[in-house]
Amino acid sequence: MLILRSIAPTVFGLGLLAEPHLCRAANNCPWISEATVSGLLGGNAVGQVTSADADRTTVCEFTEQSTGFMRTLRVTIEVSEDAHIRLVALARSCGIDTALLKAIGNEALMCSANDPRFGHVERVVGRVRNQLFTIFISTALNSDPILTRDALRTRIYTAAEQVAGNLF
Repeated sequence: MLILRSIAPTVFGLGLLAEPHLCRAANNCPWISEATVSGLLGGNAVGQVTSADADRTTVCEFTEQSTGFMRTLRVTIEVSEDAHIRLVALARSCGIDTALLKAIGNEALMCSANDPRFGHVERVVGRVRNQLFTIFISTALNSDPILTRDALRTRIYTAAEQVAGNLF
């Protein structure tokens, strides 16, 4: 019993030293976490953040890749003095298949596309004050059992809520 009492503080102390290595944040995207994106993509997503200070744009890109398919969620944040005008320009690239998203930032819309490189794609463009955000979610798997067309729309809406909320 005496040995256990003298060893216990040492074992506990070693556990505290080792804990930060076991519990670390996988990326530094300020608007959405890797864990949240993993849930949205339906697997273990890996994130990467790219920040370009010159044009005031930051990109967080998450991928979940397995044999034969890849799922992607990308968030781009751009600071612009003319945010509304820039948003209108970005919205034009959506074409006619757009839906206004209420209660997401100051203004936001969603559009669908089929892209030869990414497969089925849903996109949201919006703004919070002078910050423009673009969210892109895709699956390269034609008959993806997790990211169906309806699931893509639901999940990108959830991502848009998260990102816009964190921009406020």
